[in-house]
Amino acid sequence: MEAEGEAARGQAFAADDESVETLLGESRWPPVVAVLIFLVFNVAVRVWLPSKGATRVPWLLPTVEVALLIVLLTHPLTGGDDRRQVHRIALVLVGVLVVVALWATVLLVSDLIRGKGVTNSPDQLLASGAIVWLGNNLAFALLYWLIDGGGPVARTMTPVPVDFAFTQQLSPEVAPPGWRPVFLDYLHLGFTNATAFSPTDVVPLTHRAKYAMLLQSTVALALFGLVVARAVNAFT
Repeated sequence: MEAEGEAARGQAFAADDESVETLLGESRWPPVVAVLIFLVFNVAVRVWLPSKGATRVPWLLPTVEVALLIVLLTHPLTGGDDRRQVHRIALVLVGVLVVVALWATVLLVSDLIRGKGVTNSPDQLLASGAIVWLGNNLAFALLYWLIDGGGPVARTMTPVPVDFAFTQQLSPEVAPPGWRPVFLDYLHLGFTNATAFSPTDVVPLTHRAKYAMLLQSTVALALFGLVVARAVNAFT
């Protein structure tokens, strides 16, 4: 009887694990780890340059990142009315991250043009530029992840691509059956779009996808062109 009870409990735990995975759609740990790593770098730069940060409000971005981590760690992003509301909260927080990242870019470019702040020190400029560039890439990766097809769980119920078409969707023979994009695919999309300044192996299908990628690539091009040029000039 005791063995049967243990077996029943084991089956219940397995069923619970399966239901949790179904509700989440995918693991939440990749976005959590990505946000956490960037938070650590962000705080390190803010401590090093407390009064010269590109955002002018040094702790705004880390505060939003902590709030997003709380949402990712304490709530599933999908399933049910309450979880759809949490998904909207996550989307709002990511929207704030995007706005703050863009604002930091504008301020850094303004400082570069006027020769103010960190722009007079090559190492401080490169550190600030790297944080702004990484922040843009992560923010847009999170945005792509949350908007594509309505979010992680909605994509599990929609086998066809909606906002973005990945190579594995366009050529199913190169992917295992039932393949669907997860956060790491959108993180890769964010970084490749920022370095190639254009779509690479992912095709944007909707206007919101196309113009989000257009905005990100434009910002990345401005950062590369101005920050690298100014840093090289300062070193020489």
